[in-house]
Amino acid sequence: MTSVGAAIAAVLATADPRAKAMGARDVARGWRGGRLAWDFAPLPDRPARPAAPELLPPNRMPKRGKGGSERARIALWHALAHIEFVAIDLALDMAGRFGAARGPAFVADFLAVAADEAMHFALLSRHLQALGSHYGALPAHDGLWDAADATRHDVAARLALVPMVLEARGLDVTPQTLERVRGAGDERGARILSRILDDEIRHVAVGTRHFIAVAAERRESAEILFQTLISEHFRGGLKPPFNDSARQAAGLSRNFYAGVVTPA
Repeated sequence: MTSVGAAIAAVLATADPRAKAMGARDVARGWRGGRLAWDFAPLPDRPARPAAPELLPPNRMPKRGKGGSERARIALWHALAHIEFVAIDLALDMAGRFGAARGPAFVADFLAVAADEAMHFALLSRHLQALGSHYGALPAHDGLWDAADATRHDVAARLALVPMVLEARGLDVTPQTLERVRGAGDERGARILSRILDDEIRHVAVGTRHFIAVAAERRESAEILFQTLISEHFRGGLKPPFNDSARQAAGLSRNFYAGVVTPA
């Protein structure tokens, strides 16, 4: 029987976007179906990436273009697809890197997140194709994975930085993006973003719940631990505006992030 760790490592080592997305969903189904043994394998330092998109530093990324131009629309959807593609690896790495110590429920939760991210990527990839483009047509940056690499030795730091900061930022910005997309008449795109927003609230809730459990085991205040870790690992502080209602629905109250907010 293949182990859950070996299955996760194999998907992380898969470069092809479609194969990676399908592999993530297969691992989640295999775990739910009891077809993967409880054992963990070494993970790659960095997940495999396809030849395209070209990965650039954030400060070298080209501008998306103005307003509702075709170039701007495609750049938006390409950026969203890349975020979801990297998010597959982030969730898999969370389960594979920390799952042995955190237990089966932790693994199940983050494999479910990985499957969601794979589905999001597939939806966005198909939408790009409907717009006459494809994933890999434009450059992208790898800043999301850099955050994971910086927190690979501490599950609390990884939980704080990835679900509770990076994914929570999606809760803040997606509603405005959704309204712009709907206003431009892209109802299919709006439905995709609505689905992603609903799922991301659940993902932030998963991360927050496990973070609170880790803090309790360490006999620390979850809010203070979060603020300490963000001060150490997230440059510049958190900047408003915040979607407080969505964050609250995910269990991420203002008590967590009020102390590390940098004025806009």
